[in-house]
Amino acid sequence: MHRRRDLGGIVFIDLRDRAGIVQVAVGPTAPEEARRVAGGLTSESVVEVDGQVAARPANMKNPDLATGEVEVQATKLAVVAPAATPAIPVARGKGEELPAEELRLKHRHLDLRRPEMQSNFILRHRLLQRARRTLSELEFLEIETPVLTKPTPEGARDYLVPSRVHPGEFYALPQSPQIYKQLLMVAGFDRYFQLARCFRDEDLRNDRQPEFTQIDLEASFVGQEDVLGYVEAVLVSLWDEAGHKIARPFPRITWRDAMERYGTDKPDLRFGFPIADWTAQVKPLAVPFFQSALKDGARVRGLAVKGGGVLSRKDVDQLAEAAKQLGGAGLAWVKRQGEQIAGSVGKHFTAEALGALGVGDGDAALMTVGPDRVTSPVLDRVRQEVIRRLGASPTAAHAFCWVVDFPLFEPDPETGKPVFAHHPFTSPHPDDIARLDTDPFSCRALHYDAVYNGNELGSGSIRITDAAIQRRVFGHLGMSPEDAETRFGFLLSGLQAGAPPHGGFAIGFDRVTMLLAGAGSLRDVIAFPKTTTARALFEGAPAPASPADLAALHIEVKR
Repeated sequence: MHRRRDLGGIVFIDLRDRAGIVQVAVGPTAPEEARRVAGGLTSESVVEVDGQVAARPANMKNPDLATGEVEVQATKLAVVAPAATPAIPVARGKGEELPAEELRLKHRHLDLRRPEMQSNFILRHRLLQRARRTLSELEFLEIETPVLTKPTPEGARDYLVPSRVHPGEFYALPQSPQIYKQLLMVAGFDRYFQLARCFRDEDLRNDRQPEFTQIDLEASFVGQEDVLGYVEAVLVSLWDEAGHKIARPFPRITWRDAMERYGTDKPDLRFGFPIADWTAQVKPLAVPFFQSALKDGARVRGLAVKGGGVLSRKDVDQLAEAAKQLGGAGLAWVKRQGEQIAGSVGKHFTAEALGALGVGDGDAALMTVGPDRVTSPVLDRVRQEVIRRLGASPTAAHAFCWVVDFPLFEPDPETGKPVFAHHPFTSPHPDDIARLDTDPFSCRALHYDAVYNGNELGSGSIRITDAAIQRRVFGHLGMSPEDAETRFGFLLSGLQAGAPPHGGFAIGFDRVTMLLAGAGSLRDVIAFPKTTTARALFEGAPAPASPADLAALHIEVKR
């Protein structure tokens, strides 16, 4: 029972199930028992109605309701399960705000009754089935891989599961099916996919959960172009299922260009405002803000903001504060209005100097200085804020792209030693493999990311199939031959059995569903999600284990 309206002689009941809402009328000609039940019906109670479907009077039709031209004139009304007063409201009026998310998660069974939530999960089901159908038509086989597996490093901490029958030993929940799907290629299955459950013990954000679903795929005898084609086919079909027509192939942008022009490896290509290197143009101006920092590879980089003259001093100060919070030196700015030039470094610029930066009448220049590792995230944030504050119009509703040619290694922020940029099974670019031992940081990877409107949808790569190269990569990561054998011996053994060239991809399915549903958080498209502190409020997890259970697992908890 969604809503009840008692008009004295007649009671109207909005009856709700997952298909939608229909109006039930209990009028003066209805049996006395039906009228008695209707009079005392409580919100969210489960009811059973018999009656006649009839056309509504012309002046009572509701064009906003799919069933708005008819109603059920009740002849029998029974309460199947009465409901206590709901802890949170399910039916909401226009403009009425939702209860706090924590309260909704605590009463998730009621929150999931909301029609908008049910719509999200109906869409999720349709997207799952469409992904299965598309990959099956591409001759991929759905194969399940283990959930209890061996701890392996994939960029986050593992969830460990103690073994009762093997004291002191542990399984791990998989961060991804990575090694198993490679072994399936060694085993000759050629094309694999799975709607895989994955687990990562990491800090949470709106777009992260400790357990999540990915559309995982792998194929043999393929190169990068083949894998990109498979993934494009899946993504185009998912957007089609949600009612959007997407053109392919997607444009390509190298990782280096993405970082140079947008400051991020997941650029939002719906808008302009590319980042530019202004070091050469600014250096002769002897701006004190820049001069002291232009050393050790630092550069002056910035944005020419068309129409940026409308940005207020408060806007610019807030942008500068955001830059400092990200470790930047701050933000220098110049605005031009006709012949007037203003800004924190405006006195150093002429109209001609601003023109060389692409800054015209009514525009602004926002710039900072430092090494790329600092200025890129700063200018990425500034660009996003400029787009938001100016209310910039997108050039397209759906902007997909591939980011390719990622680095194979990146320096550890503390030690400077190589760590894998993604995972250690990614093949070096064939043009760079000769430098693997002499200059590992210059090696590109056969790695690729799918990006949509500034959101990373997933990652993939062509894999290492030569056991000797795989051992060399492990060595660069600080693993001794013995350590590599202990941790990855089962993969190395598989590669030595003869591995076909293969590559794959993983699409973050929860994120795709969130974007296509227009939801604000992953928690709106996952039935029973965790909070940002990794707690399940509805069922009360995690929870302490009993001393008997701990003893059976040979575990002692130290507080």
